[in-house]
Amino acid sequence: MLKRTKLLVLAVMASLYAGPAIGGEPTLHEIANALDATMRAHHYRPAELEEPGYLDLTIKARKLADTAVDKKAFVDGYNALWDEGPFSHVQLNFARGSAADMAAFLDTMNAGGNGAKLKWQNNTAILTVNTMMGQDTIEQIDAAYSAIASRGADGLIIDLRKNEGGAFAIRPLIEHIIDEPIDAGGSVAQQWNQANSHPPRREDLAATDAWDGWSVRAFWNDAQSKPLIKVHLRPRPVTFTGPVFVLTSHKTASAAEIATDALKGIGRATIVGETTAGEMLSQKPYDVPGGLQLFLPIADYYSAYHGRIEGKGVEPDVAVRAEHALGYALKAIRND
Repeated sequence: MLKRTKLLVLAVMASLYAGPAIGGEPTLHEIANALDATMRAHHYRPAELEEPGYLDLTIKARKLADTAVDKKAFVDGYNALWDEGPFSHVQLNFARGSAADMAAFLDTMNAGGNGAKLKWQNNTAILTVNTMMGQDTIEQIDAAYSAIASRGADGLIIDLRKNEGGAFAIRPLIEHIIDEPIDAGGSVAQQWNQANSHPPRREDLAATDAWDGWSVRAFWNDAQSKPLIKVHLRPRPVTFTGPVFVLTSHKTASAAEIATDALKGIGRATIVGETTAGEMLSQKPYDVPGGLQLFLPIADYYSAYHGRIEGKGVEPDVAVRAEHALGYALKAIRND
């Protein structure tokens, strides 16, 4: 569970403001102010930024600008503040290109060959998926399901214990083991939150066209221009119909939580391990002064089955320590 910190007086924020630097390089105070302004412009629900957790963190960021010895120390300190921040998916980095360049990279990147790995224990398939990022991860998942079908596996274990999320590899991961379409949930940003005082409901999802994209850039654009993005999943040709177990840990986060939640929600898999991280927001990078990029959450996610995942996580069906989850699942399949 993410921490909520106490409210400090807003007047302190004003007293910490430093005037602009003379010259081209921004002061650390200017950077801190730009981070707050960028967050307020693009956060999925600006009203949340008036709550104690964010207000307190912003004060601390401005204090950090007083004490940091250089920009790197400020970046490191700012990220440390967000380790226990009021919400997830905030990261400050030194820019290696523009935010637009980053978007293009994410759409075409490969994870380096270790995104998904298939192993066997007798005739039980163990598919370890370490990230939801990468075109190669998607290809590896498709190939794994082909191998599983060819061998006629007795059972499938999907290991998400080290998976901290990513993008659209959840599609093949889920779509190869479902036999009918499902609405997993929906993402909402400022447009929804400005018009509605309630989270998206099942009837809202039913009335919304399916979002079938795969591009990160397209998702960012649509999430910020449409009230609701529906995560709709359809069966793929190579389908595994046997028993499925999903292994989770406290590190299982973001898109991996969507997959865990959806499979639990439709009863297609038994979830074994620990409650997931509860870090289910969608982030986008923005260029900020000083050659930096701020990743911040532009959309929240609501499961069709269990509501909001951020700050809560997905509870397992069988709660065991993460290191014992594989052994439990293997034994359950043997005894099935």
